[in-house]
Amino acid sequence: MPTLAVGGLQGLANFLDALMGGIGLISFSLVIGAWVFVFLILKPLAPHEEDTTKPTLFSLRWLYLGAFTLAASHAVALVAKAFVLRETLGHFPFAAYLSTTQFQAGLVRMIFSLALGIAGMRLFKRPDDPAPRRWTLGLMTAVTVCGAWLTHAVGRFEHREILMLLTLAHQVAGGLWFGGVVQLIVFWQTARSEPSLHRLWPPLLIRFSVLGITAVLALLLTGLPLALSYVDDLRALLGTGYGSLLLTKIALLAVALGLAWMNHRTAKSWLRGQCDPHLYRTVPHLIEAESFILVSLLFVAATLSSQPPAVDIPHLIASPGEVWQMFSPKWPTLVSPSHEELLWSEAQRATIVGKQPPVAASQWSNFNHNVAGLFLTVMAGVALIGYFWRAKWSCYWPAGFIGLAVFLFFRSDAQAWPLGPLGFWESTLGDGEILQHRIATFLAFILGTLEVRARTKETAYKLRYLFPVLCAFGGILLLTHSHAGFELKTEYLIQSTHTAMGLLAVILAAARWLELKLEPPAATWAGITAMGAMGLIGLILMFYDEPLY
Repeated sequence: MPTLAVGGLQGLANFLDALMGGIGLISFSLVIGAWVFVFLILKPLAPHEEDTTKPTLFSLRWLYLGAFTLAASHAVALVAKAFVLRETLGHFPFAAYLSTTQFQAGLVRMIFSLALGIAGMRLFKRPDDPAPRRWTLGLMTAVTVCGAWLTHAVGRFEHREILMLLTLAHQVAGGLWFGGVVQLIVFWQTARSEPSLHRLWPPLLIRFSVLGITAVLALLLTGLPLALSYVDDLRALLGTGYGSLLLTKIALLAVALGLAWMNHRTAKSWLRGQCDPHLYRTVPHLIEAESFILVSLLFVAATLSSQPPAVDIPHLIASPGEVWQMFSPKWPTLVSPSHEELLWSEAQRATIVGKQPPVAASQWSNFNHNVAGLFLTVMAGVALIGYFWRAKWSCYWPAGFIGLAVFLFFRSDAQAWPLGPLGFWESTLGDGEILQHRIATFLAFILGTLEVRARTKETAYKLRYLFPVLCAFGGILLLTHSHAGFELKTEYLIQSTHTAMGLLAVILAAARWLELKLEPPAATWAGITAMGAMGLIGLILMFYDEPLY
């Protein structure tokens, strides 16, 4: 495998670069969320109580872990960008790369993040000492400011400084919200083993609600002018990758706000003197589901940074009719070209102006997507029947994932092993799209294996929680998935279906989590919502029809 030494790693480098963006935003959120939660919410609420020592330390641990993870994400991203440059140009322009804003800002932010992690460890050991507290606050500010040079705003010629400030405020607001939600989960997990902390749970929710509302208002006030700056045409919201991801971000925000509103309403009833049992039985699990949504939202935000703003590509905006064609009901394609026909057509792809997919390649892709859609639609139908008619056989619907994984293993990338001439490692590490397909195939197999066991074996109760986690990961893969081999408009039209399925997969994950955690009838409705989302994913795949331009 000599080609893997440098060139073969390009696909892996592209994938890691995109992945690190989301991990970086999550890590940044953990850092600022931990500091604000401890010193602006928890400490003022119970400044002299020994009971808060344990949750304080648990929260501060996330601060330094988040800082070190943020530093690592920047290091991996810098190396990944270097590999991509080397492969794209045929050589590595060392001096030019070191002079770029992306490299310099990323390196400085990595150094500040490392320093913040060290300061965070000292704060963890001495949480009441004002010196490490001031150091962590100062380094947090430096890390935050450095992030402004890693955004779309740096490349703008007009209103650059204003856009950088707005992006900075937008990131901080999102970080406070998600970071605070994580801290609420950490506190609740601590309180479960420390009954003396239960009385702090309602006032904590009230205090965090104030912070959360402020963060949401900041998100809206900063997000609107940013959206208007990067998307100046309503058609671009549906007709470009940037616009569709922005709509997805808004949809996820709406779902997260709905869950947050239910938590806030329950906490307000405590203020009115009402003892609502949902405060302890339901709210913690709604917060957990909210975290699923917010993690996905942060990955969408990171993916936006890799998309060209819609305002820069007015000539490549897909029309509403072209987008509708990707989703409109149609008979699935159940006839596939032969493997030899596909390989011959793939060999023609590089010679075609605009990289339009050959007919055989599109037919092969349509067959794959449509058959996968049939798998998911039937599975969702069987699962929904199980909610209304308790048949023992309905518990085995996840076995369809195993069959789907076998199908994808042979069909997803016909130019690669086991059918094609490209070796397993050469194709997996040499092409980011194939790498994501391999991960998705493995994910489907694991989903089916674990979920069948979890639904049929009482001793495998804990395995059930892996299903929503893996579904959320699959949704994130779909939201960050790309088809770079195509012309930009064609790439977007394909991406639009993946974005919609990614959104539904995240909703599936959050709903399934609530089904496992809540009591009937709420659990039943959550389960129906989850399987309904899976059914919609199946229909999108069944109606998939790759554009031929």
